[in-house]
Amino acid sequence: MSFRSDISAFALHRIRDFVHRTAGIVIGPDKTALVTGRLWRRLAICGLPSYDAYVDFIARPEGAQERSVMLDLLTTNETYFFREPAHFDFLRNEIIPQHGNGTLRVWCAAASTGEEPYSLAMVLADCVGNRWDMLATDISSAVIAQARKGVYRAERLNHMPADYLKRFCRRGIGEYEGMLAVVPSLREQVNFDLHNLLNTRPDSEQFDVIFLRNVLIYFDNPTKQRVLANVLRVLRPGGWLILGHCESLQGLQVPVDTLRPSIYRKPAMDRRAFTRIAS
Repeated sequence: MSFRSDISAFALHRIRDFVHRTAGIVIGPDKTALVTGRLWRRLAICGLPSYDAYVDFIARPEGAQERSVMLDLLTTNETYFFREPAHFDFLRNEIIPQHGNGTLRVWCAAASTGEEPYSLAMVLADCVGNRWDMLATDISSAVIAQARKGVYRAERLNHMPADYLKRFCRRGIGEYEGMLAVVPSLREQVNFDLHNLLNTRPDSEQFDVIFLRNVLIYFDNPTKQRVLANVLRVLRPGGWLILGHCESLQGLQVPVDTLRPSIYRKPAMDRRAFTRIAS
């Protein structure tokens, strides 16, 4: 048997079902190669002869740690610094000038290995100094641990403005040759936290801007609706919601105004409260 490709329909179904129930992410039936490509080494590491044995193992209490490993492997997605740069321009040119002089609170809700929150942090540090704070979350404990380190291969910073590269990164030496590290002063201002978007954040956390980019595409519509409800609950009235360029809110009931494709704003007054006042 080749672990790279041989997986039964039943084992694939159980893996897809677990990921959907746990993370809300839909792994289509056409993603067999993705599943086996990311998991086949785990069978050998766990000493298991097949994917059927593997899913039996992760279903048992002693498989709890492996469940986390599997979820990390199947929910980690490619990212890089200053991906979809128009959103960073919008933050700099539109959101920050409208916000005023108070602290700007930002939630990067799908932080992955840290490239996106650190890109946001560089723009904020450049434009408002220290008058900002940021929560950066992801469902994967492995990528959160990597993000906290803030160390990347140099080629991952190809899209970073040269001025930011000089101001906010340091080149590695010795064993870190070919790597770059985000400077500690910036790294320490980003609060990384493990979070599942199917769950709510505390109501006391109210954000001015929420970046929820390139994650809704992995959810079906009922899950999108649930995630957006959880996210908007902690977006203050008048706050901005930023999605990925390939994402939209079409077919969903979401109380936000469209400013341009992928950029939305929560009304300054809750529409439900407005309805009560008007009646």
